[in-house]
Amino acid sequence: MPAGIAELLSAQGWAFWAAALVGVTILGLAKGGFAGLGVLGLPIMTLGMNPVMGAAILLPILLVQDVFSMKAFGGHRNDAVLKLMIPGACIGITAGWALARFVPVAAVELAVGLIAFSFGIQRIRAERRGVGGRPSGALAGVAMGAAAGFTSQVAHAGGPPFQMHVLPMKLPRDVFIGTSTVFFAVINWIKVPAYYALGAFTPENLWLAAALMPAALLSTWAGTLLVRRIDGPRFYAMMHALMILVGGKLTWDGLSSLLA
Repeated sequence: MPAGIAELLSAQGWAFWAAALVGVTILGLAKGGFAGLGVLGLPIMTLGMNPVMGAAILLPILLVQDVFSMKAFGGHRNDAVLKLMIPGACIGITAGWALARFVPVAAVELAVGLIAFSFGIQRIRAERRGVGGRPSGALAGVAMGAAAGFTSQVAHAGGPPFQMHVLPMKLPRDVFIGTSTVFFAVINWIKVPAYYALGAFTPENLWLAAALMPAALLSTWAGTLLVRRIDGPRFYAMMHALMILVGGKLTWDGLSSLLA
């Protein structure tokens, strides 16, 4: 390893590496099938680094993780869902890029958090009453795709809007995971030009991403093995619980930032 690279890696403190390893491990499990966990990855990484640096390091990792998760689950996707949500996501990402300077990230986090928390509670209560999901129409698919693209671009929180639209469909476990995998793989590639224009892909950030890649890929592989041990009903119960957890976390982050 060149001396300059070794010096760069060793210059990061223990807090950086601890937060980064936990963050990419959580993202790996999310990419491996535990959809919803991914939104917790960047907030954990920011415990050891600033958010801009964390996001810049994560994107190359996500792009590589997407390759592995696509190989594991991409063939099980629901194309009808993707045909509605991906065009919507393109609109949302464009709007997020254009409005980033005018829309406080904290306000987006608070709004998404409250909605996700409420949705998770509502779905758990509905499941206990034996009430099935009510899939939304085409317009709702485009709208929720736009919401997912917008919140992903502005606050790295695209998971809850996607899940609010797709979870009530009660797709087979692997189809839900595959659809989520393809959707967010496309979103991540759409983000690349914006990140490049912002100068996020510095040699330093790319080398740090490379150093974290083994942990990211190992956790992705572990996620694909673990999620297949969980049957459909338990998987959906876990997804609803994760919605509550993620919603609570985003609500807390948004409130904390707005009140600071």
